Amino acid sequence: MSRIGKKPVILPSGVNAVKSGGAGSGSAGDLILTVTGPKGTLVLPLHPKVIVTVNEKEILVDVKSKDNKHEKALWGLFRALIQNLVEGVTKGYEKKLEVVGVGFKVAATPGKLTLNLGFSHPIIVDVPKELTVAVDKNTISIFGSDKQKVGQFAAEIRELKKPEPYKGKGIKYSDEVVLRKAGKVVKVVGGGK
Repeated sequence: MSRIGKKPVILPSGVNAVKSGGAGSGSAGDLILTVTGPKGTLVLPLHPKVIVTVNEKEILVDVKSKDNKHEKALWGLFRALIQNLVEGVTKGYEKKLEVVGVGFKVAATPGKLTLNLGFSHPIIVDVPKELTVAVDKNTISIFGSDKQKVGQFAAEIRELKKPEPYKGKGIKYSDEVVLRKAGKVVKVVGGGK
């Protein structure tokens, strides 16, 4: 049995979940789970081997064959994805990035993020409409209800200038530790014997 999959996903007050689709066409991706809460609405297409039961206060996840290891993996995966939907529409998700380097600057305008990262030109990034970006000095905060989209956008921003190991210049997550390397050691000539 899947230790994660067998736990029910509790629906807090103000959160509504609806399973729809599956009109008997038999094709994969018919069933979708829609979770609505104070921070918005999120949709998850369900796998045909996963059975989702929606009650008033909880969502139960099960699979057709508990002996098949691939289905057991889907069991835990979909339970975790549904938990992320519920948490996203209630609390939301946040990722923080720090821009480290002399002359590196960040500015946010509605729908755009402008980064000066030591290149000959500023880099302008379009912010997805379901995300919110705030900039405080050289810290970028990304907010949203979809965990995957928040993490993906943060990874794309970090990819523009990864932190280098000598001075630590670049874009890093706020909780990331950059392992530093020692620079070249110059030997003094004629140091005496």
